[in-house]
Amino acid sequence: MQKDKINQIHIGFVTISDRASRGEYEDLGGPAMQEWIKRALKGDWIPVARVIADEQALIEQTLIELSDTEGCSLIVTTGGTGPAKRDVTPEATASVCDKILDGFAEQMRSVSLQYVPTAILSRQIAGTRGSTLIINLPGKPSAIGECLEAVFPAVPYCIDLIGGAYLETNEDFIKAFRPKHAIKQVQGT
Repeated sequence: MQKDKINQIHIGFVTISDRASRGEYEDLGGPAMQEWIKRALKGDWIPVARVIADEQALIEQTLIELSDTEGCSLIVTTGGTGPAKRDVTPEATASVCDKILDGFAEQMRSVSLQYVPTAILSRQIAGTRGSTLIINLPGKPSAIGECLEAVFPAVPYCIDLIGGAYLETNEDFIKAFRPKHAIKQVQGT
C-alpha cells in the first residue's frame, strides 16, 4: 500500500454486471451503495469504485487490488449473487478471503425474506482479507439499503478487530455497536 494512503479511509464499491460494464445498462447499485455509506459514516473517506463484468478471475483481481493496493478497509459489492450460471461473486469472494463471516449472509437473507420470498436464492457472503472486510450485497438498490441496515451496526467493530480503519457512524442514520473498551475519541468529534 502506498504511504500517502495509510491515514486515509478508503472504501471500495464494486458493481458486477456484464451489461453495466459494457455501458448497456445504467449502474444503479454502485451509486446506491455509495449514497448509503455516505449517509452512514461521519468524517472523510475516499470511494474507490469499479464496474466490472461477471468473470470470476476479474472479480478476484479487483477485490485483491482494492484490498492490497488501494488499502480499502471495507469493500461492498453488488451483483452476481444469484443462482444464474454467470453469478460467481460469492465464489470469487470466498477465493480471496482469509475468513468467511457467515453471520453477515444469514442476517442479510433473513431481512430480505421479509420483503421477497426469492431472497432464499441469494448467495451473498462476507469475509475478510487481511485488514479488509468484503460484503456481497444484492443488486437491487432497495435491497442494498435493507441489507446494509441489517449488518452495518457490526461493520465498524469487525473492521477494528481485523486492523482496518476506525469508522465512525452518523448515529442519526445508523448506530454502530462497539464494546466500551473499543470506542475511540476521534479528532474533530
